[in-house]
Amino acid sequence: MKVSIESDRCIASGGCVFACPEVFDQDDDGIVVLLDPTPGEELRQHVMDAIDACPAAVITVE
Repeated sequence: MKVSIESDRCIASGGCVFACPEVFDQDDDGIVVLLDPTPGEELRQHVMDAIDACPAAVITVE
């Protein structure tokens, strides 16, 4: 699994961090930071939850 973000479109809601803190964090302005672009399959559901929690739809998975 490969995770990508479009941080320039992030609206700093923080839902991704709550859903999957192993993969996502926020900078001092609240903008999403990708901690692990290739998380293991055991985190797939959490990453998918983060995608669902993102109102700006800036997270994608391949």
